Amino acid sequence: MEFRKDLFADERDDDLNEVGRPTQRQDAQGHVTGRSRFFDDYALPGMLHMKFARSPHHHARIRSLDTREAAQMPGVVRILTSEDVPKKVHTLLILLDLGPDDEPPLAFDKVRYRGEPVAAVIAESEAVATAAAAKVRVEYEPLPAVFDVEEALAPGAPLVNEYHGRNWYDYNGYDFRKIRFGDVERGFREADHVVEERYQMSPIEHAPTETGGCIAAPDTAGRYVCYTNTQALFFSLETAARILDLPSNRLHFVGGTVGGGFGGKVDSVHEPLALLGAMLTQRPVRSAYSRAEEMQVSSPRGAERFYVKDGVMDDGRIVARYARIHFDAGAYSRLSPYGAVKAAAHMPGPYYIPNVWVDARCVYTNRTPSSAMRGFGVTGADFALEVQMDKLARLVGMDPMEFRIFNAYRDGDMKAHRRVTKNAALIECVQAAARIADWPLSERFQAMSSTRDGGGERGVIPPAPAPGPGNGASGRRVPPAGAEAAATTTRPPAPADAPTVASPARSPLAGRGRMSSLLGTRRR
Repeated sequence: MEFRKDLFADERDDDLNEVGRPTQRQDAQGHVTGRSRFFDDYALPGMLHMKFARSPHHHARIRSLDTREAAQMPGVVRILTSEDVPKKVHTLLILLDLGPDDEPPLAFDKVRYRGEPVAAVIAESEAVATAAAAKVRVEYEPLPAVFDVEEALAPGAPLVNEYHGRNWYDYNGYDFRKIRFGDVERGFREADHVVEERYQMSPIEHAPTETGGCIAAPDTAGRYVCYTNTQALFFSLETAARILDLPSNRLHFVGGTVGGGFGGKVDSVHEPLALLGAMLTQRPVRSAYSRAEEMQVSSPRGAERFYVKDGVMDDGRIVARYARIHFDAGAYSRLSPYGAVKAAAHMPGPYYIPNVWVDARCVYTNRTPSSAMRGFGVTGADFALEVQMDKLARLVGMDPMEFRIFNAYRDGDMKAHRRVTKNAALIECVQAAARIADWPLSERFQAMSSTRDGGGERGVIPPAPAPGPGNGASGRRVPPAGAEAAATTTRPPAPADAPTVASPARSPLAGRGRMSSLLGTRRR
């Protein structure tokens, strides 16, 4: 491993020296010797088991719910329905001071995704609880369902979630989280090339070795303890306290050992109902996904869809970017509105682009609710914009590494979020990666630095477009169309160490044209 002490020496604290040392994890010995305690290792006397009756429909109205046959099975102790839950509707976002409440712990009027729980059976054994859950009789009225984000946004689409009144999340009066920087219309008009592409992420299951679950039990002095594998211990505690309408000091959560999470164990779906079962039976209650449930109903990564449109000059400068993002939340918010915000914030990437327009919508469909997974929002945005960067580099005939160096932020540059760039390091990272990979860079690009040639004209906030057709004072401007009219603005300044050649080598795609590959079609 190579350590470059010469880079950013005045910004680094040399007391940090753990990288490259074989420092042992604190939990390593417990894991390899089998002494680490997971939630399922707490074998409590008299423990009961909770299993769920789940909807077979993606979208349906609940006409009736009959638990009598299930309740009469030997070994069944209690059956919970929405009538037993103190707070019938909640949202994880409330702990971030956001709303509205939009998800019932147990469905009562409608089911909005396949596998949504409508009743919880508590029994002496897991087998009895599973068999009794199958005996819960529910009369459903199937409703039209929608599974695609753009179909959900179309006029006349089935309404997924009545608590929102629309199929998208409302961001303080806007149907999207937005970024507006510079004049994107003019940026496209002055560009030598405009490229528009569509990128699609899949709803990926985390597939942890240990499925999600917990054990809740009565404690002393009217308190309750919960042994859980949540990744967000205090977040789950506060969520449970709110749903159960309890002071949080009556709950004691024990966790910290998670058999794989990756973001999939932050939604607090087990703890509130297991605790409610413990409160009503005064016995320990275990709730845990089977492997099939983990795959079917635990929250996956959101199925994000990105439309990215870039204007680029023959010399390689990106002069405009327009991005539309549809973040598929599934049937309920969970943490997806936050993921859409992250996606919007990340779409400019680590590159200086003087004109940026981003609209990120969090859309509701009748799919399993999505939530956190390994940098959700950012991961999909990175995939889209970096594939786009490769395509732009090929279009103008530039090496993809040199293209990234050329467009990278430098200290002093103004970001599209209206923050001045500090401690930029992309240029140096790409240079180091190229050297290690034996990727040839020209001397000009090897000599570039993140600490030079930023700021100045690149460090100011550009003026917004003047009011006019499509740019009204209301702030709800019409998205860029990439009009072909001649530009009247001055092109953004290039770095002082930009290539002095008139133009890079031209690729077969080069030319003052427009290219689109939306949905697999191309237009030149």
